[in-house]
Amino acid sequence: MDRLLSMRVFQKVIDEGGFAAAARGLDLSPAVVTRLVSDLEQHLATRLIQRTTRKLALTEAGEAYLERVRNILSDIDDAEAITVAQTREVSGVLRVQAAAVLAVHHLAPLIPEFRRRYPKLVLDIHVDAPGLLQVENFDVTLMPADAEFDANVVARPIASTRAVLCAAPDYLHRRGTPRTPDALTTHDCLKMRQQQRMRIWRLVAADGSGHTVDVPVDPVVVANHTDTLLRATLAGAGISSQALVLAQPYFAVGQLVPLLPEWITGDFTIYAALPSRKHLPARTRAFLDFLAAQAALPPGLVVPRPA
Repeated sequence: MDRLLSMRVFQKVIDEGGFAAAARGLDLSPAVVTRLVSDLEQHLATRLIQRTTRKLALTEAGEAYLERVRNILSDIDDAEAITVAQTREVSGVLRVQAAAVLAVHHLAPLIPEFRRRYPKLVLDIHVDAPGLLQVENFDVTLMPADAEFDANVVARPIASTRAVLCAAPDYLHRRGTPRTPDALTTHDCLKMRQQQRMRIWRLVAADGSGHTVDVPVDPVVVANHTDTLLRATLAGAGISSQALVLAQPYFAVGQLVPLLPEWITGDFTIYAALPSRKHLPARTRAFLDFLAAQAALPPGLVVPRPA
């Protein structure tokens, strides 16, 4: 027996003054309404309604039960209304997890505009390394991934990205400018920490042909933090792979020089990963739509994931 449905039917029968009227109001057949009330009485081992050919009358037990049923159903309706309001209204706390480079260079600059649009929403931001992200514990997780990404998560692509090789003019003045991929073997290379291909730099043709070349390198600096490698590159420590969005301002003022323009170090996608695709709260939908609409989410924003 569906006790909650039986309680609602019992209340409706009394409010409508009859089984047939209650059936019409609930879009049920009169036989189903009669059976549900009978099942409820059988469950309680108590007669709730005195039935006559002309009218219905509550028994003493029925009157007491109806009073409690009204309170119970009212509380349930209130709870559902609150839950629906939280789902539809852009308010409350949004727990966002992000890889460090995305949090610093993309998410943080967007916060003022997002807060202006949704002043009732509190952003609770957690920053971690890509390999440590736990999608199930947050409303939204911003994560970069390469073309081979096939994780078992619900993820919405936000933007495509690209990374290139670059170095500071001071370094190139001292060591020369590599003109071909093979020339990288004689240079100081700064690389993101990865478990595989640590001594290989895979370059991909920038023309989209899919052609690749693996260049053996012996990195002089290895780090798991994009900004550390960026600052070291600016200081003249060597050649690194950087997201275009991070490097372009330095290209414009001559602090960094792009290298090997026919090659990139990878195309990537930024994903907004979700714990579930079902019943997304309005605050989550608003955040995802806001990110997708921002022209400020530029190509090139990338941090390679640990392999």
